[in-house]
Amino acid sequence: MNKVQFLFGIHNHQPVGNFQSVFEEAFEKSYYPFLQLLGSYPKIRTSIHFSGILLKWIEDNHPEGIDILKKLVESGQLEFMTGGFYEPILPVIPDHDKEGQIRKLTRYIEKVIGDKPVGMWLAERVWEPHLPRIMKRAGVKYTVLDDAHFRYSGLTDDQLHGYYLTEEQGDTIALFPISRKLRYTIPFRPIEETIEHLRDLSTNGENTLAIYADDGEKFGVWPGTYRTCFTEKWLEKFFAALSDSSDFIEMIHFREALAKIEPCGRVYLPTASYTEMNEWALPAAAIVKYEEFQEKLKRAGFDSSYNVFVRGGFWRNFLAKYDETNNMHKKMLAVSHKIQRTKDENEDLVPLLDDAEDYLWRGQCNCPYWHGVFGGLYLPHIRSAIYQNLIMAEKNVDAATHSQESWIDIRQTDFDRDGKDELLVESPSANYYFMPANGASIFELDYRASNLNIVDTITRRREGYHDKIKSSRTDDESHDGTVSIHDSFKSKEKGLDKLLSYDWYRRACFIDHFFGQDITPEQFATASYPEEGDFVDQPYDSSYEIVGSDVLVKFIRDGGVWVGGKHTKVRVEKEFVIVGSETKFDVNYILTNRDDSSINLHFGVELNFGFPNLTSPEVNYSIDGEVPARYKHTNTTSSLDNISEFGLLASDDNFKIDILLQKKATLWRMPVYSVSLSEDGFEKVQQGICLVTSWKLHLSPGESWKLELKIRISELDSTRATQFTHVALARA
Repeated sequence: MNKVQFLFGIHNHQPVGNFQSVFEEAFEKSYYPFLQLLGSYPKIRTSIHFSGILLKWIEDNHPEGIDILKKLVESGQLEFMTGGFYEPILPVIPDHDKEGQIRKLTRYIEKVIGDKPVGMWLAERVWEPHLPRIMKRAGVKYTVLDDAHFRYSGLTDDQLHGYYLTEEQGDTIALFPISRKLRYTIPFRPIEETIEHLRDLSTNGENTLAIYADDGEKFGVWPGTYRTCFTEKWLEKFFAALSDSSDFIEMIHFREALAKIEPCGRVYLPTASYTEMNEWALPAAAIVKYEEFQEKLKRAGFDSSYNVFVRGGFWRNFLAKYDETNNMHKKMLAVSHKIQRTKDENEDLVPLLDDAEDYLWRGQCNCPYWHGVFGGLYLPHIRSAIYQNLIMAEKNVDAATHSQESWIDIRQTDFDRDGKDELLVESPSANYYFMPANGASIFELDYRASNLNIVDTITRRREGYHDKIKSSRTDDESHDGTVSIHDSFKSKEKGLDKLLSYDWYRRACFIDHFFGQDITPEQFATASYPEEGDFVDQPYDSSYEIVGSDVLVKFIRDGGVWVGGKHTKVRVEKEFVIVGSETKFDVNYILTNRDDSSINLHFGVELNFGFPNLTSPEVNYSIDGEVPARYKHTNTTSSLDNISEFGLLASDDNFKIDILLQKKATLWRMPVYSVSLSEDGFEKVQQGICLVTSWKLHLSPGESWKLELKIRISELDSTRATQFTHVALARA
């Protein structure tokens, strides 16, 4: 009797910056019980991948996990796969980082586990045709991709029970197609469905492959799966059923398939990821249309075989969809290029850059660079970990290349690759990134002492799933059975639809507003107010000069404000005086009425701050030098008049901000919430704190109004500076 060759692959990963409790829960609920059970069924052979982040955490925190992995490798049950050590989206990082990350994990597996991988897990199965050359150079012989990738090239179901070869410039690797059917039956459907499917495949002839490879978190971590897999013993029964079916199922490793089975032929695959990821990469409006079209196909009687012709998007479009993703990505590229340029220019510095390179690679961890059911873009602590590591990498390079304690680097460059120059001011204490073409605002402010981008927030935008929130159930509403995350829609709390406000401009610091006279902070918070000026997201002329150790950056815009139905001419000038040796700067505003009649203006300056622990009880507002108890919480909206000084104290993140106003102002403070989708359902996440200072003024023709703001950022405890480095390392 013919046997189907069953290749069973598992991928395990936790992101850089994730909470220790999440690592711990995943180990206890999924990784360790899976391995223990595997050891009890010697006929079950598995190809397994652990990201380097996770494997190193297991070595440091649960050596018993390493022991069982080594034992299973020695017994021949486990084959290890390599990959990028910190689980990057491989196509979008520089080639030297691609190869370096793969080699790092391969060496680590050889050292700690005693296995030498020849295959690799491709993070999020994001494939681009240039990858084989790098993979081959890094010692990789195969990778696994979704069967959808192959269908996009025109292959049919009956052609997906083997592996194919592909090449780039003659460098060849093998590609194994993962069965979507198996991904959706294991462990969500009755075991008999999978066994009968494998039985059917066994009749196809000799050397038929059935290929499964998917997240290990499906066995215990995904909602409801611990009960299914371990309490109700689905996984044990599955292993037993596979073992009892050895007359028609033979379990082999991927590298064994390479050695004993001929490839099906050549294939050239288009850019792709798994089907859901392709959908998530689309703009929100396109996602809605995509789902509508899928539904129309279903109602018209077209079966799932036609879905391959409805492809969705391309992973790199997350860089266009989310400014926040693009910002992290372009900073990562800048740091990588700085490291590589330093290596190329001075070989003597190469040994000093090992730590910088490792911090950089941590900052390439894929999870916050995208968003779907999983991706962590909307998780502040995951985003912050990227910035922490990139800032630490940058500090390491700067320490090697700058001999003086005090220095200033200024670059006018198209940082975000949108065709318009940004202005970057860097110093030992802070980085200030300005957008002259977009309101002359600060879109990144890196406070280096605490390794934080304190403007790490989110612009509220429509998501394709927002229309489903009103019809979603909450946790207290019953449901039956275990379903895939992709098919489950629930809300973690009621009333989330009331938080669906969308910003029309990018959130940043020093955004210049002209409001109506009677606007309330609640109207502003919900973006339901008329903007009367044309300054918020419009271009300013820019210039800069260095004066001693300080930098003067000046922006000017001749724009207009609608006053009483008339478009009046107003000039806004703002000058940033940045002290290079400290984290402090002054901002000098001059507003000039360039019209021929008097005008009444309501001028506001918007500041947005985001940092990992902004919802902590240890985050306090200071108002005129005091910390009133009634203003302690960052999740409330309020308005205060006649304020001349305010700030934030963030004990958990070890910094404070003090802002002094030359002229007393009205101060609005409010939380910024996103409504996003995670494995647990729809949830609100506080992404930032918005502070708006405003003044009502009367200007005669030609009259100017001047304002000075002083901003001081400092550590709360200087002895904790090195601890933040250790925290970031521990999170990895």
